[in-house]
Amino acid sequence: MPSAREAAENARRQDVRNRWLLSAPSLLIIFLAAAGPLFVMLLYSVMAKGDYGDVKLWQFSADGWFGVLFQRDIFDDTLTLNDAHVAIFARSVKLSLATTLITLLLGFPTAYFIATRGERSREIWLFLITIPFWTNLLIRTYAMQEVIRNEGVINTALLKLGLISAPVQMMYTDMGILFGMAYVYLPLMVLPLYASMERLDFRLVEAGYDLYATRLKVLWRIIIPMVKPGVIAGSILVFIPSLGAYVTPRVLGGGKNMMLGNLIELQFGQGHNWPLGAAISITLMAIVMVALLFYVRNAARAGARHG
Repeated sequence: MPSAREAAENARRQDVRNRWLLSAPSLLIIFLAAAGPLFVMLLYSVMAKGDYGDVKLWQFSADGWFGVLFQRDIFDDTLTLNDAHVAIFARSVKLSLATTLITLLLGFPTAYFIATRGERSREIWLFLITIPFWTNLLIRTYAMQEVIRNEGVINTALLKLGLISAPVQMMYTDMGILFGMAYVYLPLMVLPLYASMERLDFRLVEAGYDLYATRLKVLWRIIIPMVKPGVIAGSILVFIPSLGAYVTPRVLGGGKNMMLGNLIELQFGQGHNWPLGAAISITLMAIVMVALLFYVRNAARAGARHG
């Protein structure tokens, strides 16, 4: 007859087995819906390029991965650095970092303002922040196009004020893409910052003022360390989608100032190079994973410091 310890161990094993059986349908759906397409992209990235924009199944080739940063000379078949791809990678990272910085500079005081309002007015301000999510991304991007084009709101106002003599070219430039992405992703920065500031104990701020600290010192030594998790979360939420943005660079960049999302679409479309497009997609995913690991690591450190 089994002992009490053996009976408890058998019951634990049976409970674990039942949990796995109950989770099996969900795990299968997650694998097919999420991991499945990623596996297909990984498989395509190591396949040979097809003649009509597909891949030659089970004909393995590393040309897709070589094409991410290198290109073959049409005369002697030597590998050289692909300057166009390097420029697109650099532009994507640069604009994504700039978008993150701009949204942080604009979102931080906005979130602080909302967090210091009364409960009723705070709900109204949050409601206003979430309104852009009600509108399709493409419509919001076209709205920004009306703001920054040569006959748009900004240029018209500057001309009437006499600050410029001719319209400033912002459309189809990196500046225009930056304006558009900052506008689109600003709410994603404000909401995590507000969530952190709402839990901020403002008695600590008052204590800082009582100890004759300046506003800058209170901000730098009290507020920013307390809301650091919100800063990191908002930065990740802005950086990741802006790195793979497609609609905003396509509309405001005019197809000339491409980012990684546009490059991937080009390879699967007009470029007819699916292995290269898949390799770039996996590379983009790897960059996103590095950013997420950075966030998780910093969040874990912040949690350990605050118990």
